[in-house]
Amino acid sequence: MPVQPEDQPLRAPSRIELHRHRQVAESFGADPGRYDRARPRYPGALVERIVAASPGPNVLDVGCGTGIAARQLRAAGCRVLGVDPDARMADLARQSGVEVEVAAFEDWDPAGRAFDAVIAGQAWHWVDPVVGAVKAAQALHPGGRLAVFWNAFQPPRSLGEAFARIYHQLTPGSPNVWAGSILDSYLTMCGQAADGIRQAGAFGDQEQWRFGWDRRYTRDQWLDQVPTLGPHTRLPPATLEDLLAGIGAAIDAAGGSFTMQYTTVAVTAARNGPPDRA
Repeated sequence: MPVQPEDQPLRAPSRIELHRHRQVAESFGADPGRYDRARPRYPGALVERIVAASPGPNVLDVGCGTGIAARQLRAAGCRVLGVDPDARMADLARQSGVEVEVAAFEDWDPAGRAFDAVIAGQAWHWVDPVVGAVKAAQALHPGGRLAVFWNAFQPPRSLGEAFARIYHQLTPGSPNVWAGSILDSYLTMCGQAADGIRQAGAFGDQEQWRFGWDRRYTRDQWLDQVPTLGPHTRLPPATLEDLLAGIGAAIDAAGGSFTMQYTTVAVTAARNGPPDRA
């Protein structure tokens, strides 16, 4: 499916304060190789749009992880500095040539440096939305762009219902995203990011972008990604093993593969003031 951006308002139906759960944010580095291998990339149209909307090529990647977004921006001609609180993730990113400084973004020191864009892929919900927006403004040239974005996924309805039953059985009492629209959870995070940007008082009008795309997964490809998803990184090993077995059986029953529908959602705004460089 071709990627189609849609400039639609993003809503925030409820509050999700994941930035208060730093132990989860810093759990992904338990297996950085799997994370880098299994997590999906971002649509090329998003990368192109960020580059086109920024006044120059110098990019700060907040919560850069293993460097997935950073590598895509570098391939588009940008110079990228990453910031990540997990040294294990940073070490893997460095192996692909991404420069990374280890720090929580709220505590990170720009040290007089300024960037043309500050981005965060699949990471801004781990940052205090107001403090992060203020820090981003401090790190941007006037006219520089803040762009935070997420890949939201949705399996076919019948498979999602099968996943929901498995999670309900094995993780009772835990939030079961499969029971409803997963996109709504990401729209909640987008709305909170937008509120933080407004409260920072340093940015102009916001834009909201959406890009729809599909990815075909085999059973093994999806099972490789599951342990990298936030709610799973701290599960007891036996529970995770049972989940993977149940999910694998559901995919086998659906024919051994399926098409995941993705919507990449972004909130973006330019720092107030005219660009101070070409």
